[in-house]
Order: sequence, then C-alpha cells, then structure tokens
Amino acid sequence: MMLFAISFLLVTFLQGNDPSHLIDWNEERRLNWSDFKGEPDPGSTNAALTSSSITIEFGYSNRSMSYRIKCRFNTSSSWGRIKNDLILSHEQGHFDLAELHARKLNKALKAYVFNSRTVSRDVNAIYDSIMREHHIIQQEYDEETDHSRRPVAQSKWEKKISEELTMLEKYRNYR
Repeated sequence: MMLFAISFLLVTFLQGNDPSHLIDWNEERRLNWSDFKGEPDPGSTNAALTSSSITIEFGYSNRSMSYRIKCRFNTSSSWGRIKNDLILSHEQGHFDLAELHARKLNKALKAYVFNSRTVSRDVNAIYDSIMREHHIIQQEYDEETDHSRRPVAQSKWEKKISEELTMLEKYRNYR
C-alpha cells in the first residue's frame, strides 16, 4: 500500500514531531484565550490570529484506498492581542470553518469512485478544491464580520457555521 500525506496550513508552522501544540477540533471543547500561546505579529493590525490546519494522510492498493483527516488548532502560532469574548468567538468561528471543510473533504472522499491509476492525482484535486473553497470562505467571514467588529454579522455567521456543521454531522468521524 502506498502512503501519501497532504497538508493545508492556514498560517500554520509545523514544529517537528511534537503534537503537544496542536488541538484537534472537538465539538465539546471550545477555544479559550490560554490556547493562544503565540506572540502577536508586531506588523499586524489584527486583534488575534487563529492558526489551523486540515491534513489528510491516505494510502491505497490496487483495489481500495484509506485515509485519515485531521483538523487542528496550532497553539504556538495562534495569538491574541486584544482578548475579549467577541473576538474569541470570532476566532472559534475560524476553527469551526476549518472543521466544516474537513467534513466537506470527508464527504467528497466518500463519494470518490476509486481508480487505482489516478487515485493520487484525484485525491490531490479533491483536496485542492476543498481548500480553495475553505480559503475563500475564511476571507468572506473576516470581510463580512469585519474581524468581529460587526456583532450582527458575527452572530449570523456563527448561526450559519453551526447549521452547516449540523448538516454535515454524518461526515464528522473522519479520523
């Protein structure tokens, strides 16, 4: 069986093989300010920054494919300059959007019709497509909420994200 790994890093820096700075997305665990251990970027005007990643490892034989997806928050490169509940909720939204796209990736891979000759190229294309959408949605989220400074828009986005996570509930078990 051949094994491949693909990784999308949203402002993420992997730090060796020590995963202690990574938090798996979990609906039972919300982010808190103590999770943001990175130093604020002195050149940034952002109040905070969430660093998350969606990764996939997959392997295949001539007859089948297996994969594992991870959606993680990186504590060492996430930071907060201004720490209040509204901004923390906004940053949780970024992490929740990553989870939403991890589920979309799982859904797309479950729908994939296996072809041993093109599987590597196909999985990469699926991954790239989902990650392009993920990047666009993250930008729309920041623009429409003005990075949490529009509370009404922030509230609408939180509801939208929650509803979409619920709609993709059956794709949450991708580990």
